[in-house]
Amino acid sequence: MIEWVVHISVVAIVGVVCSLVLKKHTPELALLLILIAGIWMLLAVADGLESISEWMNTLSELSGVDQELLEPVLKTVMIAILTNITGEVCRCAGEGGLAAFVETAGTIVALTVALPLIGGVVDLMVVILK
Repeated sequence: MIEWVVHISVVAIVGVVCSLVLKKHTPELALLLILIAGIWMLLAVADGLESISEWMNTLSELSGVDQELLEPVLKTVMIAILTNITGEVCRCAGEGGLAAFVETAGTIVALTVALPLIGGVVDLMVVILK
């Protein structure tokens, strides 16, 4: 795990330095370089998603909570991460207005995905209160 962080840090630092050099003459390439570095970082840690999924399955079994209620949690976190990254890339490109729209849309999608979880909590409260 520490190796992941070291690799990500090195790629980030090299990406930023190269981006600063490119930004003076070709800002489009600088943005593209940052996007490629970011995508590489996400792909480098993609295996971690399997560990998270296994943990969610174990949590579901131990708690007796239906897997369908835990999936929205993971989906909501993924939506938040992607929305945050996309917003920052938009800001880096000088498009703060577009970043705000991305974040608003991401919030709406996250709430929509979380509706089954909210419904499950309400159902559980009804059972407890009876």
